[in-house]
Amino acid sequence: MFKFILSIFLISVWIVDLIHRYKTNGIRAVLISIITVLFIAYSGLGLILYFMQPTFLYSPVRDVPYTPEALGLDFEQVDFKTADDLKLTGWYVPAENAELTILFCHGNGGNMMHCLDSINIFYNLGLNCFIFDYRGYGSSEGKPCEEGTYLDAAAAYDWLTKEKKISPDKIIIFGRSLGGSIAAYLAGNVPAKALVVESTFTSYIDIGSKFYPYMPVRWFARFSYKTIDYIKKVNCPVMFVHSRNDELVPFEFGMELYEAANEPKEFIEISGTHNDGFLISGEIYKKAWEKWLEFLKQDSAAKSQKAS
Repeated sequence: MFKFILSIFLISVWIVDLIHRYKTNGIRAVLISIITVLFIAYSGLGLILYFMQPTFLYSPVRDVPYTPEALGLDFEQVDFKTADDLKLTGWYVPAENAELTILFCHGNGGNMMHCLDSINIFYNLGLNCFIFDYRGYGSSEGKPCEEGTYLDAAAAYDWLTKEKKISPDKIIIFGRSLGGSIAAYLAGNVPAKALVVESTFTSYIDIGSKFYPYMPVRWFARFSYKTIDYIKKVNCPVMFVHSRNDELVPFEFGMELYEAANEPKEFIEISGTHNDGFLISGEIYKKAWEKWLEFLKQDSAAKSQKAS
C-alpha cells in the first residue's frame, strides 16, 4: 500500500507541475484537467478497494435458523476455543459405521447452515462430518481475519483429535472456495488422511487481479491466502474439484493447484457455477467421491501391508 500512496503523490506532483507550466495554454490546460479528474477517480477507487477489502472477502451471516435436524440428521452442537481464546461453534454429524471424518472448512459467505446440502452428501457417503463457523460467522465470537481463519481451522482439528479422539489418519480435511485455501494451510501443518480442495483460487492476489485487472493489486493487497504455496507443503493424498463454468474462480486456477501438488493426487472436473457446481454435477460429484474414498481405502491397505 505504501508504494501505491507514493505513486499517487509523485503523479500528483507531476500533474501540478504540468498545470503550472501550461496554465496559459487552453487546450493543454483542458487535457491536464481531464487527466487530473481521471487520476483522482482512479486513486479514489484504489483507496476504497484498499479499505473495503475485508468486506469484500468476508461475507458472514449471523443467523443460523436451520440445523442438520432439518434434514432429519442427528448432530452434536459443539462449542470449542481457539488458541487466542475465542469461542467458536460447530456441528458434528455422525454417520452410521463411518470410518472417516470430514473436517469441513466452508467458503467466505454465509455460515455453516448454508452447507447443509454438502453435509447431507457426506452423510449419504457414510462419512462423519464436523463443520464449524469461523470467527465472526454464525454464533462464533470475534471478527474474521486471515490469521484468525487459520487458528479457527486448527482449533477445529484439535477438537476432533483431542476431544473426539479421532485419529489424524481418519480425517479428511475438506475446503470449498476460500475454505480450500484454509484447508490447504491446515493440511500442510498437521497430519491427515487426505485433503480435498474444491473451487479454490491460487492466491488472494491472483483472484484480486482477476476482478480488478486495472488496479495494482499486488501493491495494496491486505491478505495473502497463498493456496498454491500451501499445497506444495501437503504430503497426504489430494483431490481437486473444479468446474470449467466457475464464474468466480477460473478453472485454470484449479489446474495450477493440481500441477503444484505432490502425488498422489486427483483432479475432478464438474459443471455448474461456483456455488452450485457440486449440486448441478450430481452423480459425477458423488461418483468422484466414491472413487476417491475407495482409493484411500486401498492406499491404507497398501501402507499397512508394507509396514508389516
